[in-house]
Amino acid sequence: MRNLIIPGLAIPGLALAIALAAVPASAQDADARFSVVGGVTMLTPSDPGDGLRVEGDTAASVSASWFANDHVAIELWGVVGSDKLSHSVRRDGVGRIGNVKQQPVALSGQWHFGDAADVFRPFVGIGYYESNFTRENLGGDLHVGLQTAKGAIGTAGIDFNISPTWFVRVDARYLQMRPDVRVAGTGTGEEVDLDPWAAGIGFGGRF
Repeated sequence: MRNLIIPGLAIPGLALAIALAAVPASAQDADARFSVVGGVTMLTPSDPGDGLRVEGDTAASVSASWFANDHVAIELWGVVGSDKLSHSVRRDGVGRIGNVKQQPVALSGQWHFGDAADVFRPFVGIGYYESNFTRENLGGDLHVGLQTAKGAIGTAGIDFNISPTWFVRVDARYLQMRPDVRVAGTGTGEEVDLDPWAAGIGFGGRF
């Protein structure tokens, strides 16, 4: 399996420290506001190799952001709902061998370009996420499980402002996801390189 490491991306909270250091405390107090976005996200893992293929899935997602000023924000984002993200797992020449569910949540620092009054406002972000895997059903006599994935997440998106309060958002997220494999509760020393892309669309409001 691949063992690609992207230097520097797996530092949790790096973007948050940069974001808070970039603005004076007075600006944070004066310009602070919140936004909430509800929508749907489709997460598609990459091919993990060894003849395995993990299919993507779509689930409801929610994000909440605090703005230090018109440009700097801290966002909490995650997949919600009891169904989570359910992925079918297939092996070449065999077909479907099982499924696994996961529920990612992430904390990121963001930079929003342009002015608050602009109709289109692109943004980028970087942060840290965790995704808990449950209901692993991959066949065989011994239970095969995945440990909670942790790592870097990058975000790029754009807001379409309908009014000063309401907006539509489209975004894309990249998660550095390499969970360890466990068999019958014991670690195997192997990891699965999933590294998924997540594409989302939602409707938001500012408060």
